Amino acid sequence: MKSYEIAVIGGDGTGPEVVLESIKVLDAASKKFGIRLNYTHYDLGGDRYLRTKEALPDSVVEELRKFPAILLGAIGHPDVKPGILEKGILLRLRFELEQYINLRPVKLYDERFCPLKDKKPEDVDFVVVRENNEGLYTGSGGFVFKGTPHEIAVQESINTRRGVERCLRFAFELTQKRNKENKLTLSGKTNVLTFAFDLWERAFHEIGKKDFPGIKRDYAHVDATTMWFVKNPEWFDVIVTDNMFGDIITDLGAMVQGGMGIAAGGNINPDGASMFEPIGGSAPKYTGQGVINPLAAICAGQMMLDFLGETEAAKAIENSVIKVTREKIKSLAAGKLGYSTSEVGDLVASGL
Repeated sequence: MKSYEIAVIGGDGTGPEVVLESIKVLDAASKKFGIRLNYTHYDLGGDRYLRTKEALPDSVVEELRKFPAILLGAIGHPDVKPGILEKGILLRLRFELEQYINLRPVKLYDERFCPLKDKKPEDVDFVVVRENNEGLYTGSGGFVFKGTPHEIAVQESINTRRGVERCLRFAFELTQKRNKENKLTLSGKTNVLTFAFDLWERAFHEIGKKDFPGIKRDYAHVDATTMWFVKNPEWFDVIVTDNMFGDIITDLGAMVQGGMGIAAGGNINPDGASMFEPIGGSAPKYTGQGVINPLAAICAGQMMLDFLGETEAAKAIENSVIKVTREKIKSLAAGKLGYSTSEVGDLVASGL
C-alpha cells in the first residue's frame, strides 16, 4: 500500500469546514484504491496571528518543505489587516517552497451554472498555467517622498529567463499530456510591456520550435483573452501567462465554470512540496453555519491525488463531483446548495 504524508492547513473562516469534507472524500478514495494518506495538521491563520503576532514561523516552513503535498482551506481574517496573512503565509510559502506554477483548471461540470449563453461542458475545458514566483508579486520597488504631495510609488515586474522558461516548459508538457487540441496560448501584452513580454514571447517560440514541434503555438493579448473567455471559451486548451495576468484571468475563469464554489487550484513545485486549495476566500460570514460549498476544496484534494500520481483515484473523485453537481446540487452558492456542507461531502464520498 502506497503511503503519503500530507500537511493540512485549515486556515481561517470556513477553511477548516471545507477541508474536513475534502479529507472525508480523500479517505473514501484512499480506502477504495488502496492508498494511505497520513495527515499532519498545522494551526496557521488569523487566529494564531492574533495570539502570537507571528504569521508563519521559520521552523514550520522547514517542516512543510518535507511534505510532498499541502492541503489548504483558506487564509483571510476580518480582524487582521489585509496583506499580512496573504504575504506572510500564502506568498511566503509559494516563494520559499518554490511553487513556481499556479495551476488552474477551468472546467464546466453543469451548464446550469455557466453564466454564458448556450455554453456546454465541452465548451469550457481549459487550463491556465500562471507563473507563481516572479512578476509584480516579488515585492520589488518602494516609495519616495511617501505621504507628501510628491509621493512616488514604484512596483517592478521581475522576469528572469530561468523563471519564464521553467513555466513555459511546464505549460508545453501539460499541453502535450492533455493531448486535447495540442494548442498552447501565451497571454501577455507585447504591445505595451515591451521588455517583460519580449522575453516571454522569444522564449515561448524558441522552446516550442526546438522541443515541442507538435504543439501549436498561439498568442493573445491579455485583454483579448478575457473577451474570448466570455465569447468563445472553447478556443482555449492551455494558456500560459505571468503572475499578475494569471491572477486576474483565473478569477474570470472561475466564474465561467460556475463560480468560486467549484474552482480549485494548485501551487506546484514539480520536484517538491506543492499546495492545493479552493481559490475562493475564507468567507468568514458563513463560518460555522454549515452552508458553504465544499466542492472546490474536494476538487483541490482531487488535484492533489493527481499530482501524487494517483490518477485513478483522482478521476474517481472528479466523476463523483460531476455526478453530484449535475444530479443533486441546486446552486453552487453558499446557502443555496440544497444540502449542508457535510451532506455535500457525504454525497461525493458515497458516490465513490
